[in-house]
Amino acid sequence: MYADKLKALIESVPDFPQKGILFRDITPLLADPEGMHLVAQTMAQKVTQLALNPTVIAGPESRGFIFGVALAQHLSLGFVPIRKPGKLPRAVYECRYQLEYGQDALQVHKDAFKQDDRVLLVDDLLATGGTAKACVDLVQEAGASVAANFFLIELLGLKGRDKLTSTTVEALLQYP
Repeated sequence: MYADKLKALIESVPDFPQKGILFRDITPLLADPEGMHLVAQTMAQKVTQLALNPTVIAGPESRGFIFGVALAQHLSLGFVPIRKPGKLPRAVYECRYQLEYGQDALQVHKDAFKQDDRVLLVDDLLATGGTAKACVDLVQEAGASVAANFFLIELLGLKGRDKLTSTTVEALLQYP
């Protein structure tokens, strides 16, 4: 089963970045060509099975780039980067959102999506849902629609899915 193979490539690191946190380290998975191929292949199969029919893939900086581009290649689609402020050279939409201890922001080029685009948002992790919700808001502000949110990992206990009630949410792996 793909889940067992992928989980074997993800290290659990206790007390990182602070005491009480169990960090899921994906760097061993990133270093494994077969594991990365399995992620992209399995995501592509699920996108097809669910008939999500995206016209473009988008993902937030930085790990969303990794998994989003891999999936886009499998589906023969383009990829749109969603970046931190100051990284995109042309006119942008911006979405500010709350973090546990402060604020952050994401931006996307104003011409990144067409009005009839169905955007599949891809990232490595769904935790509290702030980044994912900001991505949804940016896509909608740009006039496109969100086909779904797709993650490698969902941390169920943080209830990030609750912030994404207007979209389909899929994850290859779930942890408590």
